[in-house]
This record gives sequence, C-alpha cells and structure tokens, in this order.
Amino acid sequence: MFPTVEQSIPAHLISDAPQPVPVTVGLHYSAHDPLAVRMIFPTAVSLDGACVTWTFARELLDSGLHTPSGEGDVHIWPYDRAQTMVELRSAEGVALMRFASGRLRHFLLHSYATVPAELESRALDIDTGLAALLGEAKDWQD
Repeated sequence: MFPTVEQSIPAHLISDAPQPVPVTVGLHYSAHDPLAVRMIFPTAVSLDGACVTWTFARELLDSGLHTPSGEGDVHIWPYDRAQTMVELRSAEGVALMRFASGRLRHFLLHSYATVPAELESRALDIDTGLAALLGEAKDWQD
C-alpha cells in the first residue's frame, strides 16, 4: 500500500456570474505517483455532471505559489499574499479557480512529508510503469 495525502479545500470558481461560486475541491497525492497531484472537482461544477480530475506536476503547484508557472493546460500563479489562482484549459473551455494559498501549502507540506522532492525519482515504480507500457504496446500490436 502506498501512502497518500488527501485534503478537501474550499475554492472559488471565477466565471461570468456576478459573484465567484464557492466549491470544495479534493486534492490527492500518492507515493505511487510521486511527481503528480490530482485536483478532483465535484459534479456540481462539471459540464457533464460527473466528477472531474485534473492531474499535473506537484512541482507546478509548488512553484505556482511563488511565481506564475505552467505551460499548456494548467497555469498557476499567486493572486496576492493570501490567494493563488489555478487556470485549467480544455477543449470545452477554461476554468479559473481561486484558492487560499495557506491551504495549498498545507497540502504540499504533507505531500513532501510523504515523499520528499529529492526522493521523488526513487519512489517511482519504474518496473511497473514500464511493464504497463509494454503491455499496452503489445495489446496495440495484437
């Protein structure tokens, strides 16, 4: 069993509405996938009524607390001293979320206690990942 860190934190969805929409977002970190964090959004804020999970680098979340960070679909930046913005882009549109920076730092602190940054590469289960990739390649060829 791989250690995990899970935390539900309040956020605000910024949209065309006159006021930001409060939402609770789940954050998940697992030593099984030590480079990644997952943000899990409830059905209430998805377009198709299903939970939505975004997976991105733990390092991106960490750096985004201090300086504008990200390329592609996920961008994170400090909004002010106490808040952090997370922008998620997909073919369906853009979601802009505002989080209390302290809550994100608390989550990261626990994730780094689980797998310190300098040990991330050692915690990777390369054999299992490679076997899965090779199995998928074999299935694709059959």
